[in-house]
Amino acid sequence: MTQQTPRPRASVAAIPAYVAGRPPTPRPGLTTYKLSSNENPYPPLPGVLDAAVEAAAVMNRYPDMGTTALYEALSARLGVPTDHLAAATGSVALIYQLLSAFCEPGDEVVHAWRSFEAYPIAITVAGATGVPVPLAAGGRHDLDAMAAAVTDRTRVVLVCTPNNPTGPAVTRAGLDAFLAAVPSHVVVVVDEAYVEFVRSADPVDGVATALAHPNVVVTRTFSKAYGLAGFRVGYAVAQPPLAAALRAVSLPFGVSHVAQAAAIASLAAEAELLERVDALVAERDRVLAGVRAAGWDAPDAEGNFVWLPAGDRALEVAAEAEELGITVRPFAGDGVRVSIGEPEGNDRALELARRTAP
Repeated sequence: MTQQTPRPRASVAAIPAYVAGRPPTPRPGLTTYKLSSNENPYPPLPGVLDAAVEAAAVMNRYPDMGTTALYEALSARLGVPTDHLAAATGSVALIYQLLSAFCEPGDEVVHAWRSFEAYPIAITVAGATGVPVPLAAGGRHDLDAMAAAVTDRTRVVLVCTPNNPTGPAVTRAGLDAFLAAVPSHVVVVVDEAYVEFVRSADPVDGVATALAHPNVVVTRTFSKAYGLAGFRVGYAVAQPPLAAALRAVSLPFGVSHVAQAAAIASLAAEAELLERVDALVAERDRVLAGVRAAGWDAPDAEGNFVWLPAGDRALEVAAEAEELGITVRPFAGDGVRVSIGEPEGNDRALELARRTAP
């Protein structure tokens, strides 16, 4: 009798690997900096740390599966009813959940490319078919081309604003025109993982957009501006039917008690946290100006990172960064994303830009 081994679904073999930003290699006598993962370089505020430590004391108990206290805090902060909210282990988990809830095998998901690396992974996991639409000049979403790519098989469109890894944000006027062109049965995800860093003259108001459109889901995270990347907590805002679908397919007890406590404390300490965001934005603008002065045609930056359009030189630039004691995130064939970190690390990033200028 022929022995057979278990086989996963055929689509599992097609799932692309997620490549995380690497930590720097220790160098004797040199402080190294990790500028590869878009992390907030500041430590947690004391009140946030105190809340997390207190919550950890009851780690023997399950977290609140209904995320009740966090929903109430978000409701008060955003001005939306709690039935418009869904929480998960980072905003990326919400994207996985949404595709699982709305896509059958063979359904299409339209998204810009290059954009967030997890999109093709989540699409493949759901058994759907990705429809990548090339970015326009300057690393921007080509919303007209994305609208034209929608077919009768399209179930979801993903809009990353600001776009990770290139940096530009979609404008409110551009998004409104796009939504008017997309059929109302297609779910549009507005991925606002970096929304707190946006300083655009015409910024998207994701929450207002979700309240005005029954097919829009806005995803946000506490990982970036709020500095809770290690705790994995994000949330979505959508009208009740979409929010309920996200909650229905969520992992039970997915958001830990410690993560919920830290997120609630972060909202309470938002004024101090956003002062840090302002400092990071100032550093981002300094780095962007220096990168451009070095000769790079870098796109506008609205997140906590800057994009070097290095093309085929991406791996070469990343190797040079290692020599300077920093790690960056190369995307082979496209470019290099440099996170904004401590000022000294940012100074090294500027030196990298000068050394590798085209």
